Amino acid sequence: MIQIDNTIITLDILERYFLCNLDACKGECCIDGDAGAPITPEEQKAIEEALDAVWNDLSPAAQAVIKEQGVSYIDEEADLVTSIVDGRDCVFTCYGENGMCYCALEKAYREGRSKFYKPLSCHLYPVRLQEWSNGYTALNYHRWKICKAAEVLGRKEGVRVYQFLREPLIRRFGEDWYRTLCEVAEEFLASQEK
Repeated sequence: MIQIDNTIITLDILERYFLCNLDACKGECCIDGDAGAPITPEEQKAIEEALDAVWNDLSPAAQAVIKEQGVSYIDEEADLVTSIVDGRDCVFTCYGENGMCYCALEKAYREGRSKFYKPLSCHLYPVRLQEWSNGYTALNYHRWKICKAAEVLGRKEGVRVYQFLREPLIRRFGEDWYRTLCEVAEEFLASQEK
C-alpha cells in the first residue's frame, strides 16, 4: 500500500491493467448485482434534481420503482444506494443497440440536459472507496469476473487502473493529488522492473 495525504492506495491500482471493453461486457456492471450503486446524500439530492432530465429515458419499470421508493434506498449493509429494478438493474440503466447498457444520468449530462454526471462510485469503478473513521480514505481495486475483458484489454493497450481512472480520480481528489499518484506509480513500477 502507498499513502498520499490522507488516502491509502492498494498496489493493485498501480500494478493491474484495466480498460473497459463495452463491446465484450455490454455494461453488465449496471445490471449485475444485488444492490444499487453506492451514493452520498449529496449525490442523492443531485440525482433527484436531474430526474426531470432523465425521466423519459427510463424504462416504465424504473419509473414505477422511483415513484414508489425514490431514487435510492438503504441496502442490507446500511449503505445508501441507487434504487434497482427486479433486484438487479440500476433504475438509471437504459439499453441501446445490441443490448448495450448505458447510464441515463451520464447520457443526459453529455447531451447538456443535466449538470450531474453520474455517481462517483460508478465513475471510479473498478476502484471502491472506503471512508475510515480516522479521516482516511482507502482506495481498493475490486475484481469482478464480468470485468475480465477489461483486464485483458488494459494489458493489451498498456493502460493501468490508475491511468484508466484519471478523470474520476481527479474529480474526487484533485489534480495535485493525481499528479502525485502518477509520480509514485512511475517510481514504484520502475523499482519493480529492477
